[in-house]
Amino acid sequence: MATASTPIPSGTVLADLLPAASGRLAAQTRDLVLVAGGAALTGLAAQLSVNVPGSPVPVTGQTFAALLVGTALGTRRGIASLGLYLLAGMAGLPWFAQGTSGWAMPSLGYVIGFVLAAGLVGALARRGADRSPLRTAGAMVAGTLAIYAVGVPYLAASLNVSLGRAAELGLYPYLVGDGLKAVLAMGALPLAWKLLGRRGN
Repeated sequence: MATASTPIPSGTVLADLLPAASGRLAAQTRDLVLVAGGAALTGLAAQLSVNVPGSPVPVTGQTFAALLVGTALGTRRGIASLGLYLLAGMAGLPWFAQGTSGWAMPSLGYVIGFVLAAGLVGALARRGADRSPLRTAGAMVAGTLAIYAVGVPYLAASLNVSLGRAAELGLYPYLVGDGLKAVLAMGALPLAWKLLGRRGN
């Protein structure tokens, strides 16, 4: 693990600060554990779920978890982690919101969007976007927009409604919650770097 006297290389994400693995097999095993752990964290957060009256899209903790996983793991591992979450849930593992699984739900587009968002925020994190509150907020907004960019059109197609109606059902009611999640990330991620002895570049 890096110390206060050891400069952290540019392009580093939080997961890279774990103790170095000795050997290729150990490094691959560590990456697999990180990927599986990120997927499991997202699945656990998905069970923190509240129904929104009139909408098939519940408020859950999985969006926040997906963005944190992507930011902490970086692009490659973030995509792998959320891809695992998506594919395992589609295959029948009941770890989507409210213990659901499968591929027929109209909200599946948001889960697909998690994969895209994880890659995006992971790439931004490698550029230091998680090391100051304002930059973290920007990364979270970008990731959230990526989720909606997939989720809302998918919802419209699934329900056979217009994009405007899909936005009413699956976008507008969630904006306040998304703002709160961004505020939480603004505090949590830069604090993690600060505790590790490094502020933003």
